[in-house]
Amino acid sequence: GALLALNKPPGLPIVGRPGDLSLDALLPALRRHLGLAAELHVVKAPAREYSGLVLLSSCYHTTKKLQQFFTNARWRGQYPATYRAITVGVPAEEEGEICTGLCWQQQGDRAMVVPVPAPGRRSLARKDVKSTLTRYRVLSTVGGCALLQLQPRTAFPEQLQVHLTLLLCPALGDHKHSSHVGRVLGVPFFLTPETTPTRTQVLDEELLSRLGLSPQQLHHLPLHIHLQELVLP
Repeated sequence: GALLALNKPPGLPIVGRPGDLSLDALLPALRRHLGLAAELHVVKAPAREYSGLVLLSSCYHTTKKLQQFFTNARWRGQYPATYRAITVGVPAEEEGEICTGLCWQQQGDRAMVVPVPAPGRRSLARKDVKSTLTRYRVLSTVGGCALLQLQPRTAFPEQLQVHLTLLLCPALGDHKHSSHVGRVLGVPFFLTPETTPTRTQVLDEELLSRLGLSPQQLHHLPLHIHLQELVLP
């Protein structure tokens, strides 16, 4: 009917500045290519850094109805969006939940999303901090890496990346938050964002060899978080 699903590559933003490449800028050409009479709207899409499902609609009422469904699903405790991630490291538990407060924090000339383990009632009421929750399950492991299923219960920018660092298993290709996981004698531990500057993800030689990458090519490695499934009413 009115719905169209696409598979978005990582790095493509949903909305960009005039003249920039973005999904929104591509919609008129896509509409002409498919011979659709009505314009296309974005119903649901992963963040710029993620790959995966983009749900489009050519009916305004369908778009609004589905967007309301996704909002209401969070209040009902449902998990309509399922992601997959490849992580550097394997979680200690095969499945569980990551629950923490998240907020924006200014660090130098840039803003970072940082965890707030025990947010106070006032900061939550003022919405300075948002309480966030992600359910995870390990699907498979090999060579010190894992394939995880992720189901966010809340929506906050970079929520999945930060939650994975709290598991001490940053996503492959996360060049923003992976530096917050340090290692001593092979044992991972969490470093506070205030004390660790952002840098290109560091991988061991064995993993680099398996990926066919040199250390100089690492900054090109995309974030391995993928919107795998959307459940519709």
